[in-house]
Formats: sequence, C-alpha cells, structure tokens
Amino acid sequence: MSKEIYVIDDNESKEYKYNIEEDTIIYHFSINSSSNVEINLDKEDINLYYYYNNINYDDNSFNIKVNHNKDNTHSEVYNHGVNVSNNYLTYDVEGIVLKTSDKCICNQDNQIINIKNGKSTIKPNLLIDNYDVDSNHAAYIGKFKDEYLFYLMSRGISKKNAYLLLLKGFLINSDSIDLNKIDKFVKEMNKI
Repeated sequence: MSKEIYVIDDNESKEYKYNIEEDTIIYHFSINSSSNVEINLDKEDINLYYYYNNINYDDNSFNIKVNHNKDNTHSEVYNHGVNVSNNYLTYDVEGIVLKTSDKCICNQDNQIINIKNGKSTIKPNLLIDNYDVDSNHAAYIGKFKDEYLFYLMSRGISKKNAYLLLLKGFLINSDSIDLNKIDKFVKEMNKI
C-alpha cells in the first residue's frame, strides 16, 4: 500500500520538500501558480509516482528535482499542463542518480498543451552518474491532435464537449485520484 499525498496550489507560489522513505504517490494540482519541489528518495527499494497537473493563465514556472539517494529507488514523474493564454509556462525537471545509487529507475513524462499562442518551455534533465540505471524522459509542447477531436466528434460529441473530454483525460491522468479532494481544480478545468 502506498502513501498518498494531495497538494493543491491556487494563485500562489510555493516550495515543497519531501524526504520519501516509503512507497508514495503525490498528486499535485496547480491553478495559475509557480512551484519549486525537491524530493529525496532516502530509503532503498521505494517507489515514487508524482503527478503534477496545472492550469496556467499568467507567466509561471514549475521546478522539480528528484534525488535518488539510495539503491533500487524508482521514480515516475508525470507533468501535464494547460497553458490557456498567451503567456509563459516553463517546466524544469531534474532526475538525479548518484554514483553510489545502483539499480535505479528514473523516468519523466512532460507535456504542455497550448490553448492559444502561449510560450512554453520544457527542460527535461537526467543527471545520471551511474551505469546501472534505467532512465527516460519525454517532452511534448503543442495542441491536442486534430485526429483526437475528429474521432470524438465523429461519435456525435460536440467540439466543446470533445475538447473537455480531452482536457479531463490529460489533466486527471490517473484512475485512482479522489475527485472530491480536487473539486476546486475540476471546477477550474470546466471553465476552460
């Protein structure tokens, strides 16, 4: 059983530091906020799943650093953002594996959807000082693919509702999320 942490930021910048010593899932939801996050994996054989989902209207940035401080630690970091206006949204994502930390898995998935003509940047950094590591990163900036909208609309769904379905699938990207805990985020998503 994993420990679950829910975080919601609303129009405020915050800093978070976690020292993880057990399997943990962090659901971080942000509405027009900047965040700095540092996570230390401080015990062998633990798993971290970190889901960052944000709705952005102004110039904001999200910085996360995951330090693999022990052997056989596993991190999966998913960052999904929607840049609503003509503004800047920056993700700076670091996965760090020390030379002394063997058999680690360090993965990142970063995506930003620009609704208008926002300026988005993703900096996926894997700083690996060990050969016995499995690490990957991905970055996508753009819009929803036209094929996705076309498919939903060909099933009788209006363009507005098709777009909302895509947003929900993109921003609430785990079946295990307790929607009651993120009610304010869901309401904001429905306004887009």
